[in-house]
Amino acid sequence: MKPVYLALSALSLSVLLNACNSPGNKTDYKGWGTYAGSKDGARYSSSEVITPQNIAGLKQAWAYSSGDRDTANRTQNQCNPIMVDGVLYGSTPKLKLFALDAVSGKQHWLFDPAALDTAAKFNPMFYYKVNRGVVYWQDDNGGNKRIFYNVGDKVYCIDAATGKPVANFGKGGYLDMTENVGRVIHSFVASTTPGVIYKDVLVMGVRVSESEDAAPAPIRAYDVLTGKLRWSFNTIPHPGELGYDTWENKDAWKYLGGANNWSGMSVDEQRGIVYIPTGSVGGDFYGGNRKGQNLFANSLIALNAVTGKYIWHYQFVHHDLWDRDLPANPNLVTITKDGKEIDAVAQITKHGYVFMFDRETGKPIFPIKETPVPTNGLPGEAPWPTQPIPTLPEPFARQKFEPEDVTDISPEAHKEMMEKYLKVKYRAKFSPPSKDGGWIFPGFDGGGEWGGAAVDQQTKVLYVNSTELPWAQVMIDVPKSDGNDHTLAGAGKALYNQRCISCHGADLKGNGSTIPALLNLEKKYTEAQAKNIIDNGRNMMPSFKAIPDGEKKAILAFLLKIPEKEATGPAGRGGATPVAAEKSALPPAPYTMAGYTRFLDKDGYPGIKPPWGTLNAVDLTSGKLLWKVPLGEYPELTKRGIPITGTETYGGPLVTKGGLVFIAATKDEKIRAFDKKTGKQLWEAKLPAAGYATPACYEIDGRQYIVIACGGGKIGSKSGDSYVAFAL
Repeated sequence: MKPVYLALSALSLSVLLNACNSPGNKTDYKGWGTYAGSKDGARYSSSEVITPQNIAGLKQAWAYSSGDRDTANRTQNQCNPIMVDGVLYGSTPKLKLFALDAVSGKQHWLFDPAALDTAAKFNPMFYYKVNRGVVYWQDDNGGNKRIFYNVGDKVYCIDAATGKPVANFGKGGYLDMTENVGRVIHSFVASTTPGVIYKDVLVMGVRVSESEDAAPAPIRAYDVLTGKLRWSFNTIPHPGELGYDTWENKDAWKYLGGANNWSGMSVDEQRGIVYIPTGSVGGDFYGGNRKGQNLFANSLIALNAVTGKYIWHYQFVHHDLWDRDLPANPNLVTITKDGKEIDAVAQITKHGYVFMFDRETGKPIFPIKETPVPTNGLPGEAPWPTQPIPTLPEPFARQKFEPEDVTDISPEAHKEMMEKYLKVKYRAKFSPPSKDGGWIFPGFDGGGEWGGAAVDQQTKVLYVNSTELPWAQVMIDVPKSDGNDHTLAGAGKALYNQRCISCHGADLKGNGSTIPALLNLEKKYTEAQAKNIIDNGRNMMPSFKAIPDGEKKAILAFLLKIPEKEATGPAGRGGATPVAAEKSALPPAPYTMAGYTRFLDKDGYPGIKPPWGTLNAVDLTSGKLLWKVPLGEYPELTKRGIPITGTETYGGPLVTKGGLVFIAATKDEKIRAFDKKTGKQLWEAKLPAAGYATPACYEIDGRQYIVIACGGGKIGSKSGDSYVAFAL
């Protein structure tokens, strides 16, 4: 029997007492008609065909392959598909949109956005290829059915019956998310997680750059029939708007960006409230140019879904210096507390907490303490002196990383990792970024992440997976440019230090399998090919087509080592003009992070004692952690007699009324089912590639289906392009 890390062995009494549907909850949980299963973000199915008693008979029902994975193993597929009227809608690694028969997996139609791009040099492998789901809408008569889905900076409106763009919507069938942001932008904008629909309003968020050149990212709402902008809410407030006084630099709204919703939203359809979690402000790790509390970054915002009017907010991290974005859409749930029924919203975080609030007022369900934290920031920085920590629910991820927590899977690994551990000075939570380094634990990818949490709407138990891997945060001075180097490549090096260094590093070596090295780039690409990648993005790199052409030319001259006499365009010799970067009122940041560094040993295993990935059950009524089990396995370690360790996880769980929690998300390319009461693993199946996505669940003609996208492509996993469905 595989070991289980148990906090409690069974459900608490409070869960059992609340094991009934809330009388006011009219949501249909039988199907999977929206991202996360329902607009309340529950990832819950009321189907109970598959149970702990019969799950041994669960087998593959069908598989669908799009055939468009990248053989270099850099594509992914994070899509949580939806099912409406017997049709499954989802996307492929190249962001083609499909409609399948939900029973057989047979394809009805396929829409390829590349076919609409008339650019002569368009390459379908070169654009930002992450899409986590799609949105369905139909009119009251059911005659007008539409699918909205994201491809880079576009949101397409597709006729659900034909798979063709709706020509009279937006700009000939799509929304351009680079428009209506309030100013000219010079960095990327991409929609990755689907928006939400309330009545006839489509509410959208976007992903933007995490550097100081980040685009502004107002929350925008559009008419589902015309694509016309209905309202916009500024997440970096303008003069006269609520939250403007939380910024010491009163012109910050003119130049800074971010504070964006990239991770999804949830809707209370009875109240018409949309709940919107946001990320940090651009310039993740140095805030000298944005002193203050920085609303509405790192906040949960409640808005009127029809008008965009502000209702309430709560900020989870003040003046964020650690990239503590809110990573997933919140979960709506009704609990009973002190004999009173409360409609609540629960928000998971990267640092392993669940915060809970009254949906109407924003009042915390459990006390939240503003806790003093270290303030020894870099010169010019002003860290916020306190951060909010909930007293309950109990955290679902470990909250400390001390010397006694360093790995001991072997004496050699312990010695290697202890030496690395001691090179990073600061261990306290919320230690400001420094040149001496600090530990981010849980790491930059959580704790909780974009896979989100599932909530059992009967028992009021939240299920969430957690990666328990430290990352090192070490700051460096931004390299100084040679003031005497007036060449195009010299200008390009300075621009690289501004725009590219935080990901690809000062040494151009990147970060393992996640961020590729840029060394010897001239041996791989011509100038035209490299520019195409900048303009359109590639794999996990988004499009940077908004960068001025003169700056692109200079960056390429530096990266490709183009001789000055061959340089063309701005800043080249022979009468050309130098690069003219747009002036900003903000001085450039003097510091940058040395790189995104996971704490891994030479064999690629986390340098902390297991478990490295977990599945957790949290009672939202009592706030108690019910159980914790390892999620994922390294078979080679198991053979050595090491208890199951878990792996890094990407993707989320779903929970069913039938008594099961289904989740893939692990590096070992499996999907598993657990008993939701005890955490005992009851079933597993091997997938063609890692399922770094959240499963969908639906029931048709009395048969229950579990469907997972098998895209792989992250953390060294091979890429895949299939969906696999399981049924009894």
